[in-house]
This record gives sequence, C-alpha cells and structure tokens, in this order.
Amino acid sequence: MSIGYEHHIFVCENVREPDDKRGSCGSHGTTELRGYMKDLLKEHGLKARNRVNKAGCLNYCERGPVLVIYPEGTWYRFETEADIEEIVLTHIRDGKRVERLLLH
Repeated sequence: MSIGYEHHIFVCENVREPDDKRGSCGSHGTTELRGYMKDLLKEHGLKARNRVNKAGCLNYCERGPVLVIYPEGTWYRFETEADIEEIVLTHIRDGKRVERLLLH
C-alpha cells in the first residue's frame, strides 16, 4: 500500500475586506463548493484516494475562485457546482484536464 493520495486538492477560501480591489475567492462560496466536492468524491467512491483541503490565499485573487490539484499542479477557476462536478469526474476520476476551466 502506498502512502499519500492520488490527488491533493487545495481550494482557496481566503476572504478579504469587501472593498479590496484584488477580490477574494472566499467571497464566492468556496467553502460550500469545497464541501460539495468532498460529497461528490464520496458519492463516486473516490474519497479514500483523494484529499480536499481548504487553503488560504493562493495569490490568484483577481482570477478566482481557484483551486489547485497536486501532484500535477493543475490550476482551475470554478464558479458553480457544475464546474466542481466536471473537475471531479473528468480530472479526478478520468484523469483528463477540464480545458475550459484551466487557469492560464
């Protein structure tokens, strides 16, 4: 048995003051979306091999909300439960990138 996870996913949940010009990922419901991601992983039998954690600022505030998946170092911008579902099913389950959500 190997140690570690297939994927370790960090979801930015940083919150800044509402008037901060950089914005913040946490003001876009990322806490709830992270919870939804965890539920989907469990539903699809992927939870034991994959870990989802909240993260502080990942420094892409203006482009957020964002998450990063390791070990690949793949960055995604997401907004909705549908985006999260696509990331879980396409990237985590099927091993393919979700091109439309990639952070460039």
